[in-house]
Amino acid sequence: MRKNTLLLALILLITMTTLFAGAQAETSQSTGLDRSKHFITVATGPTSGLYYPIGGAFSSLFQNKLGYKSSAQATGASAENITLIREGGAEMAIAMSDAVAQAYTGTGAYEGKAPASELRALTGLYPNYVQLITTTKTGITKFTDLKGKRVGVGAPNSGVELNARMMYEAHNMKYEDSKIDYLNYGEAIGQLKNNLVDAVFVTSGIPNATIMELGTSAQIVIIPIEGEGLANLIRKYPYFVQATIPADVYNTKTDVSTATVMNIMIVNANLPSDVAYDLTKGIFENIGDIQASHATAKQHISLANSHLGVDIPMHEGAAKYYKEAGIK
Repeated sequence: MRKNTLLLALILLITMTTLFAGAQAETSQSTGLDRSKHFITVATGPTSGLYYPIGGAFSSLFQNKLGYKSSAQATGASAENITLIREGGAEMAIAMSDAVAQAYTGTGAYEGKAPASELRALTGLYPNYVQLITTTKTGITKFTDLKGKRVGVGAPNSGVELNARMMYEAHNMKYEDSKIDYLNYGEAIGQLKNNLVDAVFVTSGIPNATIMELGTSAQIVIIPIEGEGLANLIRKYPYFVQATIPADVYNTKTDVSTATVMNIMIVNANLPSDVAYDLTKGIFENIGDIQASHATAKQHISLANSHLGVDIPMHEGAAKYYKEAGIK
């Protein structure tokens, strides 16, 4: 009897697996798309940040659920990712919407460069919080205290560094007012631990693992972005939104006011329309896989939020899916 039960269970498992594979094949055939012929490289960010696990979840979904060949690539984040999409080094990438908007229009940090008019959005993702980090040892409590201090502003021309420049501008300050170190935030937090820098810009989702690790050896202080500085920032760069970092995120003494900017998933306009449609549809039909990658993804990445913070055109394939889904 036990052998018969085991045999029946085995037959049932094989049948279900076959039906699942058949369903995948049928879906591909119904769209005329052979997914196995397409390789989707997802450009993410440093392994210490949120881009990497969230981008990895997209890649895993494409390969394991949809049948594409796919891999996630660790990068320097927004600026590098924009270049990779423009030059064909990746099919999909995560980037901050402010950097993307400036690249698309050839303004701001991309002043004097040809507009990246080939950039397209696939979906909005989640907000990045501007986190200006120090510790109680430095005595820094407000933005203007950065005068004369050693500040890690991110790798040159990275999304973090772009944000840092805008923050200085909004507070009527210049880099020359501080001693600037062009370090990615992982390296800069290490320098902060060793008292080699006084403050570090980290623009990411919350909580950030690197900042949390700092909290195991020092009392974290988050310098607020507020008042006139915040107002100046939003007035000139309206894609920034005021937000609050709750005290329990990093065990700070109080909630802290700051600014956020959305991350978006970008592609090149030359990505085949049927592939862009299929990928977008696959994302939202399996959104639980993406949301399981991080608490931030679970909170923010959804069909309802797919257009938040997107300031460039959607890829026509993605737009087709959103129209079918009733998203305007």
